[in-house]
Amino acid sequence: MIKPFKLEISDKILQNIYSKVKNFPWHEMPDDGGWDYGTNLDYMKEFCAYWVTKFDWKKTEERINKFKNFKSNINGIDIHFIHEKGSGSNPKPLLLSHGWPGSIIEFLNIIDQLAHPEKYGGKEEDAFDVIVPSLPGYGFSGRPPRPIGPRKIATTFNSLMTKVLGYKKYIVQGGDFGGTIATWLAYDFPKNLFGIHVNIFIIRHPDGPQNEEEKEWQERFKKEQRIEDGYRTQQATKPQTLSYAMMDSPVGVAAWIIEKMRGWSDIKNGDIESVYSKDILLSNIMIYLVTKTFNTASWIYYGRREEGGRTLPKEHLPLKVPTAVALFPKEYLEWAPRSYVERIYNIKRWTEMPKGGHFAALEQPDLLIKDIREFGKTL
Repeated sequence: MIKPFKLEISDKILQNIYSKVKNFPWHEMPDDGGWDYGTNLDYMKEFCAYWVTKFDWKKTEERINKFKNFKSNINGIDIHFIHEKGSGSNPKPLLLSHGWPGSIIEFLNIIDQLAHPEKYGGKEEDAFDVIVPSLPGYGFSGRPPRPIGPRKIATTFNSLMTKVLGYKKYIVQGGDFGGTIATWLAYDFPKNLFGIHVNIFIIRHPDGPQNEEEKEWQERFKKEQRIEDGYRTQQATKPQTLSYAMMDSPVGVAAWIIEKMRGWSDIKNGDIESVYSKDILLSNIMIYLVTKTFNTASWIYYGRREEGGRTLPKEHLPLKVPTAVALFPKEYLEWAPRSYVERIYNIKRWTEMPKGGHFAALEQPDLLIKDIREFGKTL
């Protein structure tokens, strides 16, 4: 059963958040080392001053409510999703999946262009039915009773597409955990997919590297990721402990997410606002706060560890589902050599982008839209 959903956060919830931001004990924070050992203090002060004096959450609500929003109960969890039907007589269904620390905010600027290309100088026959769910435990979706990983989420999303919405076949796009979810959909439900489009390489082959180039990549990857492993290990092992602080501190959540947005994006001169406005950053952060989901959102790392980590089982490799790969140059998880990637995916399109990083839909929406559209034409 599908129920319409309208986003309306109460003033009481908003005032509680703003009050905590206003009363943050800045005087207890020592001067920091720029961005060298975490989120910069001066930037956070400026950011939070804007938050409580100029940011308008109601505009974010309006942007979300502009689309048709729904909820449906799947396996005991209410799943929230936007469903924008495409123009023309035969739009292909396209599922857009976010990851952590993202949300549906990532896709708000591309939904209309993908669903109604003729309004933006494109062709009506290139339209998609666009479906954008909030992951279980994230945003406006319900919370699983305990941590679940991307494979289980893929099963939920396949039920959403085939059983709830009635599509026989569909396309999936994802970055971050959305890319992992897309991969598990291709692994577990290949008959339901036209193709997958991924802008991240998180998955691993059980046989590991097979030549010198691949071995060098793996060593380089391990070395480069050491600096990023703190948050990942915490969220994969003891997410609850971290969440006690985060559930009580909007500034803490903001600092935690901003550090990732800055570190993983293609920014100029170290300036996060060369890519993201404060309003965009705050809209995404506020999703976690107004829904009180920082805790259950971080569970996906714990769930992935329980599911077996990054490595796919060998029996169905390489995957048969046609795959488009979009490589953005500042993606912080370096892509493996193509020889390695081809042992996992059935690559039909390989695009090396001129710019952009981890949050492709937010950073380079036009490049991403074009690549999805071109891939869609071939399916």
